[in-house]
Amino acid sequence: MTSTLSSNTPATQAPTTTIPVHRRTRISPEQAIDATATPDEVPVPADQAGIDTLRVEIDAIDAELVRLIQRRTAISHAIGTARKTLGGPRIVYSREMLILERFRALGPAGTDLGMLLLAMGRGKLGRK
Repeated sequence: MTSTLSSNTPATQAPTTTIPVHRRTRISPEQAIDATATPDEVPVPADQAGIDTLRVEIDAIDAELVRLIQRRTAISHAIGTARKTLGGPRIVYSREMLILERFRALGPAGTDLGMLLLAMGRGKLGRK
């Protein structure tokens, strides 16, 4: 980890800290949300206000994820019902493998997440 102070930075101001891999830097609460940052570039808050700002963003992301997962599940159920009505299998394993491949980018937990989403989309699979 490196820490730097520019010559025009007051001594009382926290130094800019860069954390390798995620490239996180300390910033003021006003700068806490940077819409131009890549997903792995999240500023490390310097105080509680910065933490609170990031938590608001997490809450908004969680709400959107829940909405999207509910929509994804409904779409998957509709596809399963249509496939069953058309005489085909409700599950297409080659399709599921393609979906899981997308989630592998998130590591082992990503694969688990993909499996959970697939399970939610499958529903009861004909069980009564």
